[in-house]
Amino acid sequence: MNATEGFEKLRLNVNGTDTVVLALGDPAAPPLVFFHGAGTFHGWEFARPWAANFRVLIPHHPGFAESGDMKGLREFGDFVLHYGALFDQLGLHHDVNLVGLSLGGRLAARFAIHQQHRLRRLVLVAPAGLVVPEAPMEDIFRIPPEQIPARLVKNFEVLLPWLPSDPHDLDFAVDRYRETRTVATVAWDEPFDRVIPRWIKTMTVPTMVMWGNDDALIPVGQAPAWAALIPDSTLRLFDDAGHLLLDESSDAVLAVAEFCA
Repeated sequence: MNATEGFEKLRLNVNGTDTVVLALGDPAAPPLVFFHGAGTFHGWEFARPWAANFRVLIPHHPGFAESGDMKGLREFGDFVLHYGALFDQLGLHHDVNLVGLSLGGRLAARFAIHQQHRLRRLVLVAPAGLVVPEAPMEDIFRIPPEQIPARLVKNFEVLLPWLPSDPHDLDFAVDRYRETRTVATVAWDEPFDRVIPRWIKTMTVPTMVMWGNDDALIPVGQAPAWAALIPDSTLRLFDDAGHLLLDESSDAVLAVAEFCA
């Protein structure tokens, strides 16, 4: 399948980092920006319905997919600065709807703390980064790579169109290694975020926290902890869906559109 068919590819240089942004929908429509998680192989089909009402923008993080590597990348604060500059280039100064999944949820939360003046709504989908003793997350770097795909979804059929028919596909393996290396660069020494628990309570952006009840990567038991931290937040849980909630649940995709409308 062609994950980007129909999307416009915007190519920008952000302080020396070549950055690709996928765009879909009317440029005059309200912007909805999606921060992806720790992998990009499963495509963006879930985002297409949003283009009926929004200008959908999906930037590839530095070190992922078609974006270049960021020289000197060390921690999540570097991503926050990168996206502040990218939003300026895209003219996203206010009234932005921001949706973040998993690692992208952690990034969206950090971005919202620093840049909430730009945002109208924030949606965090199974975000990573909190220490929740009653629902601990397994160390992702200790999970064998071949086991990761099965942890992402409840219904594995959802992923099959995006996986190579040849299990030894070299290009696929190289792309996954590069993205994993980027995740390790920012999260190996700091798997849990030190900024979010201290500062997200100061945020005033209306926020929705979403989780799949069958998440096998980040336990759904973490959802109440996130909702409790964020003022003016709504918590939505969805049955029959795992970590890639938006890929598995059309109800979740609709909920994002309704919340941001």
